[in-house]
Amino acid sequence: MGIINVGIADLNIARSPDVLATYALGSCVGICLYDERMKLAGLAHIMLPDSKAMRAASTNKAKFADTGIEELVRQMEAKGARKSRMVAKIAGGATMFAFQGKADMVQVGLRNAEACVAKLKELGIPILARDTGENYGRTVIFYPETGDYVVRAVGKPEKTI
Repeated sequence: MGIINVGIADLNIARSPDVLATYALGSCVGICLYDERMKLAGLAHIMLPDSKAMRAASTNKAKFADTGIEELVRQMEAKGARKSRMVAKIAGGATMFAFQGKADMVQVGLRNAEACVAKLKELGIPILARDTGENYGRTVIFYPETGDYVVRAVGKPEKTI
């Protein structure tokens, strides 16, 4: 079993027995797509909600919820997965810093989580589990063999969603 690390604004896919991991999810969202029949999973570390909201177009599709999820689906389908069998689990989207007022621009974590949920709904991919919000960072590990998405946070009990 190998661990495939997914960096910030990155994505990757793995087939059992390998596992996918991403670290330091604060306001970012770790979104995992899974085709159980193929034991194939994809994990994206989403930084921002919407590529169209950026003035300078980024060529990094994995950075944004809208383009990152589409790219994850595309790569998984290229390896034999079917979108009709895909399910999702998401974690992250925390509010890491307290600000005076609740300006929309500082609510990046909430906006990231909402953008992921909206894109998955648009694509018809059901969300089986989520661990989002709050005010702490997370590390996640996905096991394609079992479909377990392990969420770790400092000072919190480990949970499997």
